[in-house]
Amino acid sequence: MLHPEVLQEINSLRREIRRHDHRYHVLDSPEISDAEYDALFLRLQALEEAHPELVTPDSPTRRVGGSPIDEFRAVVHPLPMLSLGNAFTAGELRDFDVRVRRRLAGLSATFKEDLSERVDYLAELKIDGLAVRLVYRQGHLVLAATRGDGIRGDDITHNAVTIRSIPLVLEGPDLPEELEVRGEVYMSWSDFRRMNEEQAGSNEKLFANPRNAAAGSLRQKDPTVTARRPLRFLAYGLEIGNPGLERHSQALDFLQQLGFPVSPHRQLFSGIEPVLAFCQTWHTRRHDLDFEIDGVVLKVDRYDLQRELGTISRSPRWAIAYKLPSTQVTTRVEAIEISVGRTGTLTPVALLEKKMVDGSMVSRATLHNEDEVRRKDIRVGDTVFLHKAGAVIPEVLAVVPELRPAGTRPFEMPTRCPVCLGAVVRDAEQAATRCVNPSCPAQLEGWLRHYCSRKAMDVEGFGETLLRQLVARGLVRDPADLYRLTLEDLLDLERMGPTLAEKLLRNLQASKTRPLHRLLVGLGIRHVGEHVAQVLTSRYSSLHELASASQEELGTLHEIGPEIGASVAGYFADPENLRLVERLRQAGVQTTLDLRESKGERLPHLEGKTFVLTGTLSGMTREEASARLREAGALVTSSVSKKTSFLVAGSKAGSNLLKAQGLGIPVLGEAELEALLAPGPQEAEEP
Repeated sequence: MLHPEVLQEINSLRREIRRHDHRYHVLDSPEISDAEYDALFLRLQALEEAHPELVTPDSPTRRVGGSPIDEFRAVVHPLPMLSLGNAFTAGELRDFDVRVRRRLAGLSATFKEDLSERVDYLAELKIDGLAVRLVYRQGHLVLAATRGDGIRGDDITHNAVTIRSIPLVLEGPDLPEELEVRGEVYMSWSDFRRMNEEQAGSNEKLFANPRNAAAGSLRQKDPTVTARRPLRFLAYGLEIGNPGLERHSQALDFLQQLGFPVSPHRQLFSGIEPVLAFCQTWHTRRHDLDFEIDGVVLKVDRYDLQRELGTISRSPRWAIAYKLPSTQVTTRVEAIEISVGRTGTLTPVALLEKKMVDGSMVSRATLHNEDEVRRKDIRVGDTVFLHKAGAVIPEVLAVVPELRPAGTRPFEMPTRCPVCLGAVVRDAEQAATRCVNPSCPAQLEGWLRHYCSRKAMDVEGFGETLLRQLVARGLVRDPADLYRLTLEDLLDLERMGPTLAEKLLRNLQASKTRPLHRLLVGLGIRHVGEHVAQVLTSRYSSLHELASASQEELGTLHEIGPEIGASVAGYFADPENLRLVERLRQAGVQTTLDLRESKGERLPHLEGKTFVLTGTLSGMTREEASARLREAGALVTSSVSKKTSFLVAGSKAGSNLLKAQGLGIPVLGEAELEALLAPGPQEAEEP
């Protein structure tokens, strides 16, 4: 029989531990020693073990991690997690401000047409971590997900609950029924160094930088591993559950009151000029921080102006990321090697003396092409200036000529492929040198890596080393051969055991049901990336149907055009490529829209019509409405243009509605959309 005092003590311990967690991990102001905290935690653990019926999902004991999971579950974001456009100079920030004010002058009745009115901007430091969204219902954390591709990400709730700066329970008056918070998971420099020291002491692999360490920690299937990693969370946005706040700055204050850590360095400015000074300040002070930043995020503060500005493609018009200039270091070019890509392009790569640049060790940098090497006159033995372009990609800026040793020779591009020794040709128009041997192993390895990559068929485990072995032994000559591999084939490879081999075969089997657009990306057709593949598969429901389309037909499609149309038509005009598609189909790879992607039938009155959706629909999500329109034969795009046939407007419609009205494009409500999607003879009239 449960004594009331036991439940009372458990609840009291939970409240006290949460309060100390908040003071330690959010406020950085602990009230008790580690030993006193541990005593509280151990007492709660003991009580819960004695009374398992009283364990709740939001108990602080969950912080130590639960049972491992088999796979990460994909989740769709109700509101896309948009990426930000970048600015690299003060001039580009000023241009952004002009665009904002010019657009507001045309859309907002409260904004002056002469562009003299200043916009209020909130500036925040851009932490170099991983974006996540947290969902709370009735004050309890129920979901944490990664950004992924912006539309869908991975469910990482089992790992997020181990991060002590993420509240498991929210407390306060008038909490919304549902709350969605977005922020960054990261690792501080001091925690990172301490963790690497512990890794070294255990003879375990060291992490390259805090961001890689944070990413690897969040992707653990075993949450007890994540619980041992010193991850932190910083909130930067409130997406769902706004209690009537009118500004982004007010929302951050609200999140701070609820117990979320928010940036103490955020600052509100009127106009763009003081923002430039703020950016310059943090360019010089960035190394004073205990965490890595790669820029400053600038957002229009007023929510009503954000809504009027809207979004373009996958970026909001009301925000931009200013990339801080990267650190420049000098290093020495030890060699220049030639890399052969999946299209046969030969790329010179500088092998460098290792140097730390903006938080990570750099030992390689692409030199792009022969013309670029000659323009900068980079030679083996040279001392060069090195930085990270866009704070990400290592780039050799220039040679230090006075430090050039005697006897160096100008770079010369090889006249034979360094991998297959086949002939190479130079494409002067694109400044590229290409291997023309279609059987070149380097091209095949590059193609297979691309096919197995996460944006294509996402075949986990098939990395560079494994694929090189498969190609070298003649087991794989194209992607279709991957599905012919047997357990015996894999067991014969180096460092391969039965457990790993069986897992690899399961991963191949799972890849057969990837969405059609992912297979289209994996084929490696020139100009066909993820977005173009989605546009094509919204119009054509199978590779057979796509292969039957003429170059002229493809070239007239919105967002495709003549160049991409010619590339796609040329690919399917090659009998070898058609044979590959057929072999993939025979291997069981889905070459048509999956039933889960296409359940409807084509509707003649919607064939070829172009729709744009804006606002919130009540009976279905915009993603569901888009899928039904595509199934019916319509094309769905993200922005209004003269080619748009209809705009579907839900509640809180954005700037697309104003643009459609200005162009005289018919605007439909949800009921009218449902009527159009109903089967039967009817006409979809447009002006």
